[in-house]
Amino acid sequence: MIFKTDKSEILDYLQDASNFRGDCEGVYFPENETEVSNILKECNASGKRVTISGNGTGLTGGRVPENGVVISTSRMNSLVEINEDEMYAIVQPGAVLRDFQEAVESKGLFYPPDPTERDCFIGATVANNSSGAKTFKYGPTRDYVLALKVILANGDSVTLERGKMIAENHKLTLSTDSGKRIDLQVPEYDMPATKNSAGYYSKPDVDAIDLFIGSEGTLGVITEIKLKLLKLPTNVLSSIIFFDIEANAFDFVLETSTVSGNNRAANKNDAINALGIEFFDANALEFMKEDYPQIPAGTQAAIWFEQEITNETEEPVLDQWMELIEKHGGDLETAWIATNEADRNHFKDFRHAVAWKVTEYLARENVRKVGTDTAVPGESFVDYYKYMTNLVSQNGLDYVCYGHAGNSHLHLNMLPKDEGEYNKAKSLYGEICAKAIELKGTISAEHGIGKLKRNYLSLMYSDDHIKQMSQIKKQLDPALILGIGNMIDPKYFNNSELN
Repeated sequence: MIFKTDKSEILDYLQDASNFRGDCEGVYFPENETEVSNILKECNASGKRVTISGNGTGLTGGRVPENGVVISTSRMNSLVEINEDEMYAIVQPGAVLRDFQEAVESKGLFYPPDPTERDCFIGATVANNSSGAKTFKYGPTRDYVLALKVILANGDSVTLERGKMIAENHKLTLSTDSGKRIDLQVPEYDMPATKNSAGYYSKPDVDAIDLFIGSEGTLGVITEIKLKLLKLPTNVLSSIIFFDIEANAFDFVLETSTVSGNNRAANKNDAINALGIEFFDANALEFMKEDYPQIPAGTQAAIWFEQEITNETEEPVLDQWMELIEKHGGDLETAWIATNEADRNHFKDFRHAVAWKVTEYLARENVRKVGTDTAVPGESFVDYYKYMTNLVSQNGLDYVCYGHAGNSHLHLNMLPKDEGEYNKAKSLYGEICAKAIELKGTISAEHGIGKLKRNYLSLMYSDDHIKQMSQIKKQLDPALILGIGNMIDPKYFNNSELN
């Protein structure tokens, strides 16, 4: 097993895409579960902190160590099995999402979760319960995880199969692979009805597997994942529509979301039923114009949508979309409509380009990311958007806003030019999060909390609720070595408990 300590060799592990930076003693590169277990046993005995690292595409500092050692999952990257008959796959945590999706699609299968950055590791998507554009129809990563193999902080392992270990009135018993019984008190709080990835998943009858999904490397190290697959759609309608009036774009989003949900519930195959509905404001479009000069001049907003179609449903579905676009003032003459797979891939690149441009900006200006991951109930979506953009504009900060409008979940990225603007952006970020909570939303819909957002978790949960989170962590990690600083502020642990 490789262990690197030379800073020049491990520099990539000391930061992530948010430009958050840290330090550590060294990075382990295990190749199997036994090596992971041995590392954890040694660190558990000595009290050395351990941070689990994915591919560095995260935006919350979750994989960035503040001390101790790092376990990189990069060498545990096998696609162990793709079962075409039973439609599941088994992968190791370091498998790259893009490679995995291409492998299953080559067999006529489909894995829906699609975070903006597809070069992420699948283990990290499980640890953060990642989602993306297709979440509007298909849900987040959680909905596709059938089983997990997890190594606990003491080196023991637990195999979690969906439906096998269920809590009763917030009381959950885990059975490790060695036969040890661990009795847990699941935190008791209400999670928002919106798309959400903030805090441990909790409900009275929670499945043990769901407690670990989205736990951000704080409860154990994921070493193997079994994922549900679907049949690959035969064809997909994909389009980008430009609007001269921003309000028209939002009207289009709201009606499209409602109609899609109603048709889905009624199981209508020849009607509007979007996979995803994505929004781009005028600033985001301007931000991308250098790379996409064909964006029409004067455009105030754009909407990207996709829908699965067949030869039989293509004509009626397309007619309904055209009618809805015209109703809300979308420009059909400048619309981009994919006619082949190459076009659809080009549109996907467009959808992801603004996020790449923001990352490039952060690196160029050497500032840290200040971007929202909030979501609110649909009835509050437009008012919340106006609140965010007005607040940032009135404070003189540049920004771009884009994201998953179908889920009432947008990313407003402030673009500070110096440390003074960065500090102002952080202050505004807190106000924006507080507003999302006031509207019964979440501070994190898909990226998790990590280290950058842990101070905001107390806006969403009471002190008692966060103490309950810290308690279940201590039950599974008594020596407090795993992911310290992620999600739960260290102040919720006694100084004597922390090493």
